[in-house]
Amino acid sequence: MNNYLILIEYDGSNFVGWQRQKNGISVQEIIEKKIQKILKTKIKLIGSGRTDKGVHARAQSANFFTVKKIEEKKKFLNSINFFLKKHFISIIDIKKKKLNFNSRHSAKERVYEYKIINRLGSLSLDHNKAWHIKSKLDVKLLRLGAKILVGRHDFSTFRSSSCSAKSPIKSMRSVKVKKKGDEIFITFKSQSFLQNQVRSMVGSLSYLARKKWNLKDFKKIFKSKKRSLCAPPAPACGLYLKKVKY
Repeated sequence: MNNYLILIEYDGSNFVGWQRQKNGISVQEIIEKKIQKILKTKIKLIGSGRTDKGVHARAQSANFFTVKKIEEKKKFLNSINFFLKKHFISIIDIKKKKLNFNSRHSAKERVYEYKIINRLGSLSLDHNKAWHIKSKLDVKLLRLGAKILVGRHDFSTFRSSSCSAKSPIKSMRSVKVKKKGDEIFITFKSQSFLQNQVRSMVGSLSYLARKKWNLKDFKKIFKSKKRSLCAPPAPACGLYLKKVKY
């Protein structure tokens, strides 16, 4: 038996998310079908995380087991990407791993990046690739809010009602805000995240940066642990799974 890790880039705009679902086409389903076509054997992908509908990935990780050995890496990558390119999915790399490796449970850190474009003009090149906010954002307040989120906390305020995680307590290793022209990038690092956590945090940070809330309000709502007080989640189109570290 062989265990392979693949690194995947995809545009999530036209998918119901990473995970197979009955109500539409998922990224997982498309890749599984194409790998099975090449290897001529059934496989099941184990993803490092379940990105939601419309969320993108720069380097999603997934592993699969197969009795067949992939002898030529370059040939495999050329073949799989030929079949995937029309779906806007790319396999960046493939690596052989030990049999006990699991892309989800072996992950030590996940990095998500959220992209905001803060300007009056509508988006053309970044349509469905970023959150367009017309009203001026206070980046200093964004950074102050980001600092509050760092550390071990109960993130119930930012947790989806359908989240299946056993505990709302997570350790946020870092939250960085970077501004370049009219583009704002917010990068979150943690071993794992709750369902909708990142988008909910960005939505709440945007309320702070638009001065709908002050810093005291932001802290109070975060510590309340009440989902009902959370700002509306940021749109899925601005969120990217950037990296998974092992």
